[in-house]
Amino acid sequence: MNTPLSERIAAAPISWGVCEVPGWGYQLGLDTVLTQMGEIGITATEFGPDGFLPDAPADKAATLERYGLAAVGQFVPVVLHEADHDPLPQVQAAVDGLVAAHAGTLVLAAATGAVGYDARPVLDDAGWSRLLGNLDRIAELASRHGLTAALHPHVGTMVESGVETQRVLDGSSIGICLDTGHLLIGGGDPVALAASHPDRIPHVHLKDVLLSWARRVQDGSVSYTDAVAGGMYVPLGKGDIDVGAIVTSLEKSGYAGWYVLEQDTVLLEDPAGSSGSSGLPRSPDPMADSRASIAHLKALAEAATG
Repeated sequence: MNTPLSERIAAAPISWGVCEVPGWGYQLGLDTVLTQMGEIGITATEFGPDGFLPDAPADKAATLERYGLAAVGQFVPVVLHEADHDPLPQVQAAVDGLVAAHAGTLVLAAATGAVGYDARPVLDDAGWSRLLGNLDRIAELASRHGLTAALHPHVGTMVESGVETQRVLDGSSIGICLDTGHLLIGGGDPVALAASHPDRIPHVHLKDVLLSWARRVQDGSVSYTDAVAGGMYVPLGKGDIDVGAIVTSLEKSGYAGWYVLEQDTVLLEDPAGSSGSSGLPRSPDPMADSRASIAHLKALAEAATG
């Protein structure tokens, strides 16, 4: 019998605005983020970007243990399509940290090689062949260390859309990290993917999105970063994604993995330090938004079992 859904809810530092992209808003410190996770009842988290936790694998594990948090995985953007670049050394470094912290999932993104997520090149057939081959190599590497590798379709990477996600499903053995928000913004259908390929989904990033913002990203009238700053991501149940249908499909299929709550956020300033007196709009409140998402997900779980 699966562990109850309510015990498989994890967090990620991006919900607190912590991101690997330079210039991505105000960056809260480790102590603030991990303490607040614990205060709202979170018991597990992804690592966050390089530099958020200590570099040494043992220190990563010790830090999370000190805050009473288990590790579930790490988001690792890595270039997979370039002929003169071997992604395995970078991936091995991430694997070492995950193993030390007893985490289970290596979450890959097919990075473009450029900074940020606002533009990407077109990938030719040779590039696709290298990308798919590298995914299989990485999946094998992860498996040798007791980890599961999953490719994360992500806006502004080489695998963004539903069509590109299907190409990965057809051309590689790797699993898919279902990120409900990124897949929708990239032109995919997260509800359909959860229903049609639950056996290929070992890890989930649960997001909710305002479709009005997503459409503007899709038509190029606003950049992804500006849309995030404008409030494209909202607490679960407040947007246009049918989170209930996704969770129901996965749970009925026997999904036993984590639901990582991710509300991508750009903080304008320290939420605890100001009430907008600086002249900027008020920053989001990560704790309040995360609490709302937890409550919504637990309500879905209760409805499904009640």
